[in-house]
Amino acid sequence: MAAELVRKQVSVIVAGANAATFAAKAATTTIPIVFLLAEDPVQLGLVASLSRPGGNATGINFVSGELTAKRLELLHELVPAAARVAVLVNPADATATATVLRDLEPAVRTTGLKIQVLKASTSQEIHAAFAAMVRERSEALFLGSDPFFTSRRVQLATFAARHGIPLASQAREIAEAGGLMSYGANIVDGLRQQGVYVGRILKGAKPADLPVMQSSKFELVINAETARILGLTVPPTLLARVDEVIE
Repeated sequence: MAAELVRKQVSVIVAGANAATFAAKAATTTIPIVFLLAEDPVQLGLVASLSRPGGNATGINFVSGELTAKRLELLHELVPAAARVAVLVNPADATATATVLRDLEPAVRTTGLKIQVLKASTSQEIHAAFAAMVRERSEALFLGSDPFFTSRRVQLATFAARHGIPLASQAREIAEAGGLMSYGANIVDGLRQQGVYVGRILKGAKPADLPVMQSSKFELVINAETARILGLTVPPTLLARVDEVIE
């Protein structure tokens, strides 16, 4: 698909997540690329630096490391009785999977939680992952940051509700679908910033001169109805930090 866009000589390629960005970079070194990534684009080799990208790509970066650890800590605060937490990652994106597991380590050490890593990149594998959670008696589910999980939010929320498993994710859409909580960057804000960069490039700006923007707007969302169904009481200290409560 990226190669087809290059053949059509588009003016700019907008890419989301690792796979699309890597495909675009492999397809062209001249057409501007505007990405939206959770991982560090410098470590991924996509730009020379955040302040001076230096090539044909720039975009928006979420500070995923701190968010990942913080999200696990918030889940532990909301569900303190849960000692065994399943972590679901998408093996189709090896880079994102490795980043999530690495970023979780500080929070795992701090909370003392026991982690069970499960993998899913299809609907059938999600079904199998929940079967494994039930067998292993996982007491909560932590989703890795991956667009695939957001696209399967109804399935994930439905299975979590069916098995009484508190579900934490990075996307508010998953909390809206019935997940217990979400904590992460505001995707709408990130997409808006991405659109601003596309506009500037179409007006003549060069990606090499546009610094990679790091999102600074994060939100904690709790689904109060899901909490009630699970028999959970949101601690007042946590409630005071919530950006939105879904009733």
